[in-house]
Amino acid sequence: MSRELFLCQPTTSSSSSSFYPFPRREFRNFPYSTTRYQNPRFRFKLFYKFPGNKWKLNDIDAVQERLNSWFLRTQNFLNEVTAPLIKTAHGIKSDPEDAQEKMEFGEVFMTEQTVDRRTPNGDLSLAAIVSIEQFSRMNGLTGRKMRKIFETLAPESVRNDARNLVEYCCFRYLSRDNSDIHPSLKEAAFQRLIFITMFAWEHPYNEGCDSYVLTSKSYLQSKHVGEEAFVRITPAIAGVADRSTAHNLFKALVGDEPGISLNVWTTYITELLKVHQGRKSYQIQENTQLSREHILCIGSSRKRPVLKWENNIAWPGKLTLTDNALYFEAIGLTGPKEAIRLDLTRYGSRVEKARVGPLGFAFFDSAVSVSSGLKSETWVIEFVDFGGEMRRDVWHAFISEVISLYEFIREYGPDDDDPSVCHVYGAHRGKKRAITSAANSIARLHSLQFIRKLSEDPAKLVQFTYLRNAPYSVVVYQTLAVHFWGGPLIAKFRNADQQPTEGVRPSEELSGISNHVFDIDGSVYLREWMKSPSWASSTSIDFWKNASLRQGVVLGKNLVVADMSLVERAALTCKEKNQIVEKTQATINAAMIQGIPSNIDLFKELMFPLTIIANNFEKLRCWEEPHLTVSFLAFAYVLIFRNLLSYVFPVTLIIAAAAMLLLKGLKEQGRLGRSFGRVTIRDQPPSNTIQKIIAVKQAMSDLENYLQNLNVTLLKIRTIVLSGQPQITSEVALVLLCAATTLLVFPFRYILAFLLLDLFTRELEFRREMVMRFMSFVKERWATVPAAPVVVLPFDGDEPGTENVTKESNQGNQNNIKEDKAVRSPDRTL
Repeated sequence: MSRELFLCQPTTSSSSSSFYPFPRREFRNFPYSTTRYQNPRFRFKLFYKFPGNKWKLNDIDAVQERLNSWFLRTQNFLNEVTAPLIKTAHGIKSDPEDAQEKMEFGEVFMTEQTVDRRTPNGDLSLAAIVSIEQFSRMNGLTGRKMRKIFETLAPESVRNDARNLVEYCCFRYLSRDNSDIHPSLKEAAFQRLIFITMFAWEHPYNEGCDSYVLTSKSYLQSKHVGEEAFVRITPAIAGVADRSTAHNLFKALVGDEPGISLNVWTTYITELLKVHQGRKSYQIQENTQLSREHILCIGSSRKRPVLKWENNIAWPGKLTLTDNALYFEAIGLTGPKEAIRLDLTRYGSRVEKARVGPLGFAFFDSAVSVSSGLKSETWVIEFVDFGGEMRRDVWHAFISEVISLYEFIREYGPDDDDPSVCHVYGAHRGKKRAITSAANSIARLHSLQFIRKLSEDPAKLVQFTYLRNAPYSVVVYQTLAVHFWGGPLIAKFRNADQQPTEGVRPSEELSGISNHVFDIDGSVYLREWMKSPSWASSTSIDFWKNASLRQGVVLGKNLVVADMSLVERAALTCKEKNQIVEKTQATINAAMIQGIPSNIDLFKELMFPLTIIANNFEKLRCWEEPHLTVSFLAFAYVLIFRNLLSYVFPVTLIIAAAAMLLLKGLKEQGRLGRSFGRVTIRDQPPSNTIQKIIAVKQAMSDLENYLQNLNVTLLKIRTIVLSGQPQITSEVALVLLCAATTLLVFPFRYILAFLLLDLFTRELEFRREMVMRFMSFVKERWATVPAAPVVVLPFDGDEPGTENVTKESNQGNQNNIKEDKAVRSPDRTL
């Protein structure tokens, strides 16, 4: 009779948190029953599997207790014997705490595997098994039962993917809690379980590198979680990430690493919990008005103070940001003054980065200007930071998030006194949900600031501020509005002329109404709340037309197994479009070459194809190759006299389109090479500061000469048109009348043929002298045309418009000046 022995190492009595796999005692606070799977008296789990009845010794307490005692005595004896022999590489005895830590990291959490490793697509990985088993037990079930339930609910195309099973076990446990931040995050074991779940989602199948029993601390320390798994799992945990900014959060946490490690993950969660705990510890009893608001952040430090500038004077103080306003409590000579308040919920509130400095000299780029509405006062707050502008940028993102939050509520949320809110269950808490989402975004950015994991632009890490300028953001705003205010319809809601009827299911009563919007779980967002014009855009209509299509298992608005929620779909599209915009902007930034000579070289390189065409045409006109010139003229005259000129432009467009498609096909086949289309110029030779100044001065001088010649040409044309020189004006008018008569009498094709013949015979011997005399005559006549007079008035900062008119009239009559002054100051003339 074959038997299988499963022996697990003992757990130690140390209180320090153990490594993966997890000790069972860390899950003692989780709401699931463990009576069937563990006995707190037994430190060992020993059972035999028989192919027949599978009789387990675990069921016999006496036998297991004796085995447990025997193993403990044996272990203690071996530890006492081998303790003197344990040495480090340098011959020094190892630290007992170090040995204890290594022992704990060798603990095995897999007390009993109930889920079958075998799946249609391969064997489950060890991380997937751990995630499935632990979340199943936290849900009060076994892995085997959880898998059976999942296979019953999910369609066939979904149930065979092990990744979907991992999602189902995790999301089902997360769907049981509706807190602002998940309470289980306080448990170190739960943090590691989430990391393993992300790793299991990324590697659901056994890749041949897993061992069934883990005894090395470096197993998870060496693992990294990719962006796709992080963006999929973490937004499902309340307070950890948002769907729209999860990819930016991942980039901030990763830095230069290949992915998120366990150390970075636990550090981020620990700091996030500290930020939330710190908010609870703020003392708000001093101000009754402040006690009604939730404090989000406080800025006050001796090393890095906060200054409020008023009339070029900086006042230090304490800055407090709440979910409604900004408070500043100045510190005077006699102590703190009464706090002043700036409301951030009003329409027109804005925050901008600013420069400050004493005596009106703005050279400290470390401040923000905040205003509440169009007619309110503007606060100029400086965040002193000698290490850079990052502190100012973070606070700018904080304040901007609160302002953007209330812009979102005004545009996409129902009014506070809207009676239709009572017809949707939970809609009255929608505003609170939106405020909580913004508060969590600020908390995440605050925690990243503490662990020094900030990106270049902190505004990308807060949801509403990021979506303000992101492409496709209106659809993301709409899905967020449906997520916050949407809910089951609890009463019939129709027009005012219809009576509401009770007891009708939402799907039945709204089946004929197409203007309402439904979430993926059936929650409804009423059409009366769609005040924003973005709902009528084609992008919004196309998105909501396909919003009802789903193939996964829906556990909640934000939790969909094997499919994406509406917010996730819109956020994914927003991310893809934003990446396209960033790539395009990167190419534009790369093209912004510094230096006037380099830009001139780049312009010449870009105009090189047109230069080649012009040079070749000049060769044809000069008869350098007579046979080509004759062929070109013959082709041109055939087009003219066969009335084919109307087809020239369309054929040119067809040729251009065909050439572009040909290049596209060749590039896709890889025949053009990677460097095709790249613009290459030579860098300027190295030069010192004096040479650069001289080069810039020469370039500015050339630009000035060019503008002067252009202005002179325009002034001469102005003289001709306005009859500044009557004789020349008469000559030009006569030439224009002759040209008009010629165009009316003769067909255009004959005129075009004559002009073409004239153009190609100017360089021939029999016409060269005549053309030179004609051009000399035109230049002489042009030189005799005077430029229109230009008057430069002195600068007057008081009344520039009125003074200009007055000084122009100063040339002719002094009495007009006195009259103008009398008109501008009538009280003096009375």
